[in-house]
Amino acid sequence: MTPTIAPRVRALVLLLLAAACALLAGAGPASAHAAVTGSDPGQGAVVDKAPARITLTFSEQVAMSDDSLRVLDPEGKRVDTGKPSDVSGTTYAVRLRSGLPDGTYTVAYQVVSADSHPVAGAYTFSIGAPSKTSVTVSGQGTDDGVVGWLYGFGRYVSYAGFIVMAGGAAFVLACWPRGSGVRPVQRFVVSGWLALTAATLALLLLRGSFTGSGKVADVFDLSLLGQVLQTKTGAALVSRLLLLAAAALFIAVLFGAYDKRDDPQEKRDLTFGLAIGGVVVAAGIAASWAMSEHASVGLQAGIAMPVDVLHLLAVAAWLGGLGALLVALYRAPADAPVDASAVHRFSRVAFGSVLALIATGTYQSWRQLGSWSAFTDTRYGQLLLAKIALVAVMVGVAWISRRWTGRLAGTAAPVPAERERARVGTGGSDTTADAPADAQHASEPADEQHEQGVIAPADAERAAQLARQQAARDAARQKRLRDADPNRFGLRRSVLAEAGIAVVLLAVTTVLTQTEPGRTEQEAKAATSAAASADAGASGALTLNMPFDTGGKDGKGIVTVDLDPARVGDNEMHVYVERPNGRAFDIPEVKVEFTLKAKDIGPLPVVPDHIATGHWSANGVQIPMSGDWEVDVTVRTSDIDEVTVSKNAQIG
Repeated sequence: MTPTIAPRVRALVLLLLAAACALLAGAGPASAHAAVTGSDPGQGAVVDKAPARITLTFSEQVAMSDDSLRVLDPEGKRVDTGKPSDVSGTTYAVRLRSGLPDGTYTVAYQVVSADSHPVAGAYTFSIGAPSKTSVTVSGQGTDDGVVGWLYGFGRYVSYAGFIVMAGGAAFVLACWPRGSGVRPVQRFVVSGWLALTAATLALLLLRGSFTGSGKVADVFDLSLLGQVLQTKTGAALVSRLLLLAAAALFIAVLFGAYDKRDDPQEKRDLTFGLAIGGVVVAAGIAASWAMSEHASVGLQAGIAMPVDVLHLLAVAAWLGGLGALLVALYRAPADAPVDASAVHRFSRVAFGSVLALIATGTYQSWRQLGSWSAFTDTRYGQLLLAKIALVAVMVGVAWISRRWTGRLAGTAAPVPAERERARVGTGGSDTTADAPADAQHASEPADEQHEQGVIAPADAERAAQLARQQAARDAARQKRLRDADPNRFGLRRSVLAEAGIAVVLLAVTTVLTQTEPGRTEQEAKAATSAAASADAGASGALTLNMPFDTGGKDGKGIVTVDLDPARVGDNEMHVYVERPNGRAFDIPEVKVEFTLKAKDIGPLPVVPDHIATGHWSANGVQIPMSGDWEVDVTVRTSDIDEVTVSKNAQIG
């Protein structure tokens, strides 16, 4: 890399990594993949007597622990007893102590959805009448804090490590067998293995705290680790570690025995064996994600998991191979540059990977979204659109790379010819013919020179130094010749642009795997809306019938108050006065007052207008907040005969 290009490359790589980290940091908490679609008692409900149990219904199955459902009284003390029980697959219940006093109670839940993501929340209900409560439920979930951020970063590193390891090894085996002996490529693949192994261990340690308390101190709690190992996610992570041991053996053979094989037949046989073993190990590692995340739950899970494995393998072959090619183009030794045939083979592999990605990605999109509107109405759909745009841009840059690949294949590589001219001494002033005589002499084996008595020990040290200097000059000259190839330079730049987009693409994909699928998000919204509509239908036309007796002549009757929609805000009120026999009759005056004693609100007076015989009405009746309101109706049947009747009702 030339001195002017190197800083730009480093700055670009750092910028892209910063963009990836910003995407992860700005992603916020992982959206809940299981949503609460119903509860009994409901949110804000006021019940006459204490219920025997609390039930919650989720949009999918969830994993429960002993403390997953907690019910707290107004003072913050737990009033639930026993472990949560599974009522009907997606409905869970916890029993309450008997004889609970009136007041506002808080229900807090913390569960793990079937696709491994934590879900937490809380709501309140009241017995008898609302009251003040000392309970404060934090809006921060376990995936919001330091542990949540570390867990998200670990997921990103694990994806990146798998892509680098699997894709880099595939590039060497399928496209550039000579690369097995190139040290920078070896380091690239090994770094992927190390990153994936370290990230998997970190995720195992973080998992218990991530789905539980969210505290950093609990990361090294062995009891939590034991609980994690009994879960589906824990089993997937342990399986991944075991497969990584097999991957280490594969890498050792690839960069050891395979690189040293000179016999063509032996190398072909070993290539076949490594290809079969590598695909099996890589597919197994990819399956450790598929078996515990989005693909394992929901619609057509039996088809979705193999499709997800194929999708991950295609991503690794494309992006990981791209990274290996980038390393080879920039860091391969001057005397062993990546050849045009290897680049051409990778171009075909990448094209096949893109086709596989389009097919599997289309199926995954249909399965996770379910409707066109989910593309714009859900966060998952919006992220998916961003991913599709990045892939489209990347394919466009890849098309440019293919053009450079074609030009590279059509030109002869200058490096071997120049090296041959340098070897025979016909290459001008830069060849070894023009090198100092003592440097050429130093190229002979030092032991042979000692035997011949040609040089003394001090001269041998000087000769070795000159030989190293000459080797450095030769390497620099070959590097200049290699970098002078405009086709190779153009390919390097286009591949670097592809790799930069891949970094951001991987960050978006990682956030996407932590986001609630659009299909389940819309289903949860629909279920919640249906429940809200049912509640509205049940209380949308509040009707209160109150008998009265003023004590005077014709002083008995029934006053009926209708409040619609009986919600916070504007309401329409109708008052009807009837005799005991059901006939409407007029009286001199009717007044209504609303009082929320729990919040010291009211009385709020309303004087309705007379509409017809026995009928009064008022529009724009304001109810400032929900609660158990006392409705007082004052009825005057004569100048001196008057009575006030009352009734409590939940409004809002």
